[in-house]
Amino acid sequence: MSTVLTILLTIVTLIFLVLLISTVYFYRLGIIRQKRKDILLESPDLEANRTSSSGDVPLPEIPWVEQQAFENIDMMSFDGLLLRGYYLPAKVPTSRTAILAHGYMGHARNDMALFARMYHEQFGYNVLMPDTRGHGASEGGYIGFGWHDRLDYIKWIHYAIQRAGEGASIVLHGISMGGSTVLMTSGEPLPQEVKCVISDCAYTSALDILTYQLKRMYKLPAFPLIPLTSLLCKLHAGYSFAEASAIKQVRKNRLPTLFIHGAEDTFVPTAMVHQLYEQCSALHREVVITPGAGHALAYTTDPAAYESATQTFLTRFIS
Repeated sequence: MSTVLTILLTIVTLIFLVLLISTVYFYRLGIIRQKRKDILLESPDLEANRTSSSGDVPLPEIPWVEQQAFENIDMMSFDGLLLRGYYLPAKVPTSRTAILAHGYMGHARNDMALFARMYHEQFGYNVLMPDTRGHGASEGGYIGFGWHDRLDYIKWIHYAIQRAGEGASIVLHGISMGGSTVLMTSGEPLPQEVKCVISDCAYTSALDILTYQLKRMYKLPAFPLIPLTSLLCKLHAGYSFAEASAIKQVRKNRLPTLFIHGAEDTFVPTAMVHQLYEQCSALHREVVITPGAGHALAYTTDPAAYESATQTFLTRFIS
């Protein structure tokens, strides 16, 4: 009997150790801040995006960014992190400002360059591009998947309003994780100066996208790694994967919202944009699916259509 008990205890101990090691591994892989993420480099769904610093968004406009007089803006987060943003006033003074949100493992000056140029050069907006916590020049040892970031973006909104002055009009425009970030932000009480939201290739929640990627990249089921990693994230980073939910937040959103997604996106599956659209409580919401576009490639796949859809939407809600 003692031999059987010893064997059982050994098996249980080994299972526990394997689960513990696996949980810590996936937490470090997905959540802990690192200079690069192998989860992006290994993904077959991002082959077309390899020119970006993160592997997430293409970078055709970096030279333009370097030629602009962006101001470095520092902001203290609600939990004591020093965050960095980049502000570029419009060529002609205006009260209109675009606040841009980059993707997972991105950097605002790199990954949002194309969009900053569109807003500044073509639409005549002021541009504010924060480095999300845990990214770029901002502090933070973990990635928030948009959840804690939504509170950071509220502070950036107040800064943009103060800079723009009386009659300020703000659009939130995010890509990939940034798209989910602005959707999560939209579910919070926001100043009336925030007029609309544009979300490009957003995921429905951290839980959904991590479950999807675990299965797609590693052929593993969600249980038990996702619940265990989520618990570790809650204990260490202060949020669970289920909490970081864009779909729950859009149910509280009343702002006009434009959803954009590539028809061929397999990194954040296109089905997610339809779920977000259906659950969004905004009286005015639109969805644009770009044929032939992979993840975060809607703009570069069809620039004219992207700019037209964006400008038409903005014209309706920002004077």
